[in-house]
Amino acid sequence: MAKLKILFLHTFPLWGCGSGTYVRHLARELAKGENKVGVVCPDSRQVKGVDLFEVKLPFFVAFTGHPEHKKSKLYHELSNQEIAVIYQTFLNKTIEAVEKFKPDIIHVQHCSIFSWVANFIQSTYKINYIVTSHGTGLYTASLDKRYIPLTHDAVRRAKKITAVSGDTKSWITKVFGEKHLEKIRVIPGGIDIKNFPPKKEIKIINKKYHLEGKKVVLFSGKLTPLKGVQYLVKAAAKIKGDVYILGDGCELNNLKKMANNLKLKNIHFLGYLGNEESQELEEFYYRADVFVAPSVWDEPLGLVILEAMICNTPVVVTRRGGIPLAVKDGYNGFFVRSRNSNQIAQMVNKLLEDDKLRNKLGANARKTVEEKFDWKKIAEKFLRIYKKYAISGNGKNGHKKKRQTR
Repeated sequence: MAKLKILFLHTFPLWGCGSGTYVRHLARELAKGENKVGVVCPDSRQVKGVDLFEVKLPFFVAFTGHPEHKKSKLYHELSNQEIAVIYQTFLNKTIEAVEKFKPDIIHVQHCSIFSWVANFIQSTYKINYIVTSHGTGLYTASLDKRYIPLTHDAVRRAKKITAVSGDTKSWITKVFGEKHLEKIRVIPGGIDIKNFPPKKEIKIINKKYHLEGKKVVLFSGKLTPLKGVQYLVKAAAKIKGDVYILGDGCELNNLKKMANNLKLKNIHFLGYLGNEESQELEEFYYRADVFVAPSVWDEPLGLVILEAMICNTPVVVTRRGGIPLAVKDGYNGFFVRSRNSNQIAQMVNKLLEDDKLRNKLGANARKTVEEKFDWKKIAEKFLRIYKKYAISGNGKNGHKKKRQTR
C-alpha cells in the first residue's frame, strides 16, 4: 500500500491534557515515516512534520477542565444550542481539512462530539474512521445522556475502537453495550524514550525553588476533584519531605485554603508549567524522590505517571483505572487505597527513608516504560489498524470514480 494520509480529530489543545499529549506524540511519531499526518484541533502550536488545522472555537469547553483555559465551560453544562454551535464548528473545520488534506483514514479522539463529525464524513466522503477512548468523554456521557445517542451511532459505525486501558474498555461496553466488545482493543499511551536519558543534570529548579538538600514529593496534573490531590495535601502533614504540586484547575484555590488551614509549611503550589517551563517540568520528574498520583476515579493510565517513571522516579498511586497497566506493587512503586491520606504518607515515607529501595524501584520504573510504553511500538500498532481500514488509491477522499454510461 502507498503511504497513508492520517487525519486526527481532537477536541482539545495538544498541550495541557493527557489526550492532547497522546495525540501530539502519536502524530509526531507517525509523521517520522513516509506517511502524512494532519490534526484538526483548537490549537495553533506546530508539531514537527504534522499539518495542523486549527479550530477557532466560539468559546472553550472541556470534559473536566483544562489548565490553559481556567474559565472553560464543561460539556455537561452546555445548553442545547451551545452543543449545536460546537458541533457545527468542529464539522466545518473538519470538512475544510478533508477537502485540503484528502485523508485515507480518520482517527477520532474521545467517544464524544467529534465522533459525530467523523460519522458524517464517513457517510458523505466514504472515509473510514477509528475512535480512541481516553475515558473523560465517557465520564461526560455518564453525567449527560444527551451525548449518548449520536455517540452510540458513531461508535457502532467506527471500524475499530481503541481504549487507553482495560478499565476504559469495560466502561465503553457499559455505556454503549457489549456488542462492541469484539472491535475494542487496548492501546495505552506512551513515552518518546529517546527524549529521556537515564540521567539528567538539574540546571534550573534546584536554585529557582530552593530544593538543595530536600526530599521532593511530586504531583503533576490537572487540579480537579477526580485527581484526589486533596488527600495528598492532607497527607503532607505526616510526609517527611517537601510536596510540590504542579498544575492548575478548579480545585487550586480549595487546595491552597486546605493547606493554609492545616498550617502546612512543606507544601508548595507552583501552578501549571506549560511550554515555556517544559524544561522545569522535566527536571522535576528527574529531581523528585517520589511521584504521587492519588486519583479517586477510574481514569486511564496518566501519561504523567509514565513520564515520572521513565525518569527513574518510583510512584505511589491508587489502584484505579488504567494505572495497574504500568505500576506493579513493590516492583516500581506502591499502591495505596483511594482517599486514604494516612496510607499515602506511610508509603511515601517508606521510599523517602530507604535510599536503596527507592533507587531499586526507580530503576524498575524506567525499565517498565522502556519495555512496554515506547511510542514507536505504539505507533506501529496503530499503523497496522490504519492500513487495514484505510480507503486509498482513488485520489478523491474515498469517492470511487463513477463509470461512464453510454
